[in-house]
Amino acid sequence: MKQDSQWEPRIVGFLCRWCSYAGADLAGTSRKKYPANIRIIKVPCSGRIDPLFILKALRLGFDGVLVSGCHPGECHYQTGNYYARRRIAITKKLLEYIGIEPQRIQASWVSASEGGKFAQVVTEVTRELKEIGPNELFADKK
Repeated sequence: MKQDSQWEPRIVGFLCRWCSYAGADLAGTSRKKYPANIRIIKVPCSGRIDPLFILKALRLGFDGVLVSGCHPGECHYQTGNYYARRRIAITKKLLEYIGIEPQRIQASWVSASEGGKFAQVVTEVTRELKEIGPNELFADKK
């Protein structure tokens, strides 16, 4: 696949308001460096992420989706991140079935005190998406 050397992946991040969003905020206030490729959407819980949200983000042209929540066993709503983990695994299989690289969806568990880990996760997801290349399956072929 031919790729522009200036291309940067666009990522949408669905972050749990109790842990991961607070971790992202800590990364910012601590001046941790990470790529500016991510657009963050704060959600009540990672368990609230419907697979259709992920598919819509990819259809709208995002190159990847990051779902991040509390560590398993530490969910504010007790089991939300367990539901998220199962849904992401099933959604990856669906993406593979329809011809989209399953690596375009990533999950991470980041607590409110792990700003450095959040920065590391975004850096890693960005690097992996650069290796995969742009999301061209839903690209407008004008």
